[in-house]
Amino acid sequence: MARTADQKADAAAKTLLAAACKDVAREAGRWLTHLSAERHLSALTLEAYARDVGGFLGFLAGHLGGRPSLAALSKLAPADIRAFLAWRRAAGVESRTLVRTLAAARSFARFLEREGKGKVAALVAVRAPRVAKGLPKPLSVASAKAVSDPALRAGEERAPWVLARDAAVLALLYGSGLRISEALALTRRDVPLPNKGDSITVLGKGKKSRMVPVLPQVLELIAEYVRLSPFDLAAGEPLFRGAKGGPLSPRILQLTMERLRGALGLADTATPHALRHSFATHLLSRGGDLRAIQELLGHASLATTQIYTAVDSAHLIAAYKAAHPRARL
Repeated sequence: MARTADQKADAAAKTLLAAACKDVAREAGRWLTHLSAERHLSALTLEAYARDVGGFLGFLAGHLGGRPSLAALSKLAPADIRAFLAWRRAAGVESRTLVRTLAAARSFARFLEREGKGKVAALVAVRAPRVAKGLPKPLSVASAKAVSDPALRAGEERAPWVLARDAAVLALLYGSGLRISEALALTRRDVPLPNKGDSITVLGKGKKSRMVPVLPQVLELIAEYVRLSPFDLAAGEPLFRGAKGGPLSPRILQLTMERLRGALGLADTATPHALRHSFATHLLSRGGDLRAIQELLGHASLATTQIYTAVDSAHLIAAYKAAHPRARL
């Protein structure tokens, strides 16, 4: 049985605590509580942070000859941090993951310093690996529409309610620009019936809520899924369900997109999250205001949203080169 995000976070926390001395384990537990209760980080982020710091402490146990204490952490040298990064790099870990791991370790170090438990200066002294910034890869308008068409999968040997469910979720990702976690966290009462509303309120990163519009076509797809669903979708329960009635797993949507990629001949970059990229890019290409798109996506910083201007410019240049007679010479 698949574990929930909370269960995975709890398991990662236990692994972290097992890798540390009693004094470090005590502070690590308080740090994770702080991240959850005061920083409002999601269960997925907590799992990643706990796993990363647990791996860091596990490396130090072998590197230093024993599980590190608070005193040992304060005595770390930049060479120790570089040794950890080199060890992870040798295991095939990419720069983006190393940056996240270093950020998690620094977060724990800042917590220790604020609590008067010592300063891990070595973590600040080492520069994080450089990460090449790639542009989001949206789908074309036609492809983004096609992935939420139930007729495309009519030949599959799957229950009609499953096909209706997948179409509804994918249409919601593209139509409202939601993250997968936001869509799967919706309850039945969160989504209005067709002709009874035109927006939904979602809980995004940092437990921040925002209101996003939802298209009538999407509401119709969701209503069709609800009609076909074999489960009692109570008002306060998860709207989208898995085959056994539990909350729908993001992995199911990823597998669905894999099948759709084959059917439509799409690139491997056509993932559920690419539908969110498509939402933003297509709005911008049709004159959407950048600030409004920022609000719809739930980005804390406009700089995060501005990356879509580069995507739109790339599309314009590609269209120019393909269409202009002189550009083809």
